[in-house]
Amino acid sequence: MPELIRISGNDMIQRLEKLGFLRIRHRGSHVILQKKTANGKIGCVVPLHKELATGTIRDILKQAHISVEEFTKI
Repeated sequence: MPELIRISGNDMIQRLEKLGFLRIRHRGSHVILQKKTANGKIGCVVPLHKELATGTIRDILKQAHISVEEFTKI
């Protein structure tokens, strides 16, 4: 499994937008993104921190149904 690097919340949002996610709303220090698929909608929440912990990145990827390998290719 590839190793995750720490990135900022804004970088995470940009990478998810490249995968087809759209910003739905912004509340406080969190941004909610959503993607429409054939099976329904997928949503995820990204905190706007300067640096996200690797556990937080893994949780966001789980919510977004994205593998670590697919994420590291972006």
